[in-house]
Amino acid sequence: MIRDAIKTLFHPFATGTLPLPGEGTRTLFLSAESGPRLPEGFAADITNVQPQRGLFRPLSGAGAHVVPEPEGEDYDSALILCGKHRGENEQNTAEALARVRQGGLIVIAGSKEDGIQPLRKQLLHLGFAVEHLPKYHGVVLWFTRPTDAAAAIAKLTRPAQIIDARFQTVPGTFSHDHVDPGSELLASRLPKDFDGNAADLGAGWGYLSVMLAEASPRVNRIDLFEADYRALDYAKKNLALNCPELPTRFFWQDLTGEPVKEKYDLVVMNPPFHEGHAADPGIGQAFIKAASGALRIGGRLLMVANRGLPYEPVLAAEFKESGEVCRNARFKVLQAKK
Repeated sequence: MIRDAIKTLFHPFATGTLPLPGEGTRTLFLSAESGPRLPEGFAADITNVQPQRGLFRPLSGAGAHVVPEPEGEDYDSALILCGKHRGENEQNTAEALARVRQGGLIVIAGSKEDGIQPLRKQLLHLGFAVEHLPKYHGVVLWFTRPTDAAAAIAKLTRPAQIIDARFQTVPGTFSHDHVDPGSELLASRLPKDFDGNAADLGAGWGYLSVMLAEASPRVNRIDLFEADYRALDYAKKNLALNCPELPTRFFWQDLTGEPVKEKYDLVVMNPPFHEGHAADPGIGQAFIKAASGALRIGGRLLMVANRGLPYEPVLAAEFKESGEVCRNARFKVLQAKK
């Protein structure tokens, strides 16, 4: 489904409020998503940036030039779609300022839930001459890149954060400023004597994989699957730092649409259950089916979920045995055997 924010983003071009970028110009599109047909006359060469595999694939499938992380410089303009993470919106704005030429146009759009208004206030506070327009239940704002943007880039750049003095994370990824309490509960129930091959589905920045390696020092190998390119990059760093001798492999993969091709003795996971701002238990159910397909006969699944999510029927349908290991006020740990 096309987000209203994408229509909001291109509205000033479609109405002539902003000039259409012509042939031979280059546009950087941060947090890009598939959307409606570009306004007629929008002829710029667009470099789409999308770290989320599930949003990257439709762009790539449509023939767009899309990359998982920003690249290049001296763009004539930049487009940014806001998301729900303030730090990610600020980092994208810093990227645009760093990569767009002096005098280039930067256009940003999002819904109220996406934090577009706080970003606008912050840009005004930084001294930008920001213009804005409400449309399609959102706001689009724009400004030109000043001659000296170094101070603004420094203010908006979001460096890696350190958790428990041993994990690095970045804003915009899941649980970027603390260890997720559901993952902590699952970590307390990881096996102490596992010595086979394991997969961490929806691995994030690698917390559960590190915990499994520490709980079971004889683990043979852990493969990490994650749809967020940024989180996977930090998972590589965290595994290298905390478990330098552990054999690992990393897969940038959307498990709701790209099946696991290997077979494992153990799968651990804390599956996502949100699509944007809305809860969607179907994502976790898809992860359970992916886990079933990834396990050898006799292999075991250990997962954590919010207590109210209806995962037990899917576990019963996909596995020979399944049940609850433990629960607390918010979460439950479930297990299943293939």
